[in-house]
Amino acid sequence: MSITIESYARHRSPAVAEFNDRMRQGGSRGGFYVDPEPSWLQQRSGARVWREFYVAVDDQGAVRGAYALKPQQWLIHGQLHWTSDWQGPFSEGAVDTRYGTLALRLLRDMEQKQPLLYSYGHGGNEQAVVQLLRRIGWLVHPVPFCLLVLRPARFLRLNRYLRRSPGRRLLGDLLAWSGIGAVGLHGLHLALRLRSGRRSRAVAVVEPRFGAWTDELWERCAPRYACLAVRDADMMNTLVPEGGWPHATRLRVEREGATIGWAVVIAAQMRADPRFGDMRVGLVVDSFGLPEDAPHVVHAAVQHLAREGVDMIYANQSHPAWIDAFASASFMILRDRRLFVAAPALQELLAPWLRTRQGLHLTNLDGHGPFGFP
Repeated sequence: MSITIESYARHRSPAVAEFNDRMRQGGSRGGFYVDPEPSWLQQRSGARVWREFYVAVDDQGAVRGAYALKPQQWLIHGQLHWTSDWQGPFSEGAVDTRYGTLALRLLRDMEQKQPLLYSYGHGGNEQAVVQLLRRIGWLVHPVPFCLLVLRPARFLRLNRYLRRSPGRRLLGDLLAWSGIGAVGLHGLHLALRLRSGRRSRAVAVVEPRFGAWTDELWERCAPRYACLAVRDADMMNTLVPEGGWPHATRLRVEREGATIGWAVVIAAQMRADPRFGDMRVGLVVDSFGLPEDAPHVVHAAVQHLAREGVDMIYANQSHPAWIDAFASASFMILRDRRLFVAAPALQELLAPWLRTRQGLHLTNLDGHGPFGFP
């Protein structure tokens, strides 16, 4: 049986829906978009970031796999390059051994289309695709998950990830109702705050869109990073469009009357979410400024989200200065919870890696965006 990888056209939508059904029936959580038109980052003339979808189709017209690419401009060691984030690959090999080699073929196809290929996210080293990438020599770099709990009782009672078994649910309820959990979490955050000893007078100003102040920050701050996605006004207004997904708030951060950075944040009420249950969740989607101003930017973002009444706040970060900034704002830094994965061609551009990773600035927006948020 031959399989062809092609651009996802609308007439393949029913076959993708059938592919998703077979994946679910086989016990896999993998699946692909039934709509071939990206709801986020559609391609347009002159765009510097967009998304495109591909499907693997057999000679009977059945879809057996799929993936998404997000081409985007990055600044690496002072030079502009076209990179691409990938989502997937989703392969029927996860539930049917007849397609066991399809995931590798899809990866090779992605790499042929976009040699400077990367992914930022994943669920951990145990994933089959991550183990495959390690075996074939791709760069796999762990990054932390930053977590701040503002309402411990609700966090313990409503967090689905922590309540995956009857024993965990019982323990969470006991900690919540007894108050022990609240005391413990407040104590942990207090210890983190005392350890940092930092205070900030930065304030956040809500902006309807990114303006000329964004371009000024980009020109001033970008040289301080070894590697990051372009973050000028045009790029940011594309990634966070007015009235479109993600439905985020743009914060311009000021200190002593001067603009020192910005943050993109979301405060959302979740409903039966597999991770967060029914909590009200805050996310720092993206942030930018000089590395030394990171604590002030994070402080302003946290204060804004706290006023929005969230139960918890989280962020995904790679740059040491930004990770330290979240730690100074009392976040727990849970190491090695996310992964940055890079193809060999991108790996070469990032050399010497041990030095470059100290200046690598990645946030949630550099991957698939705030996936799972309404």
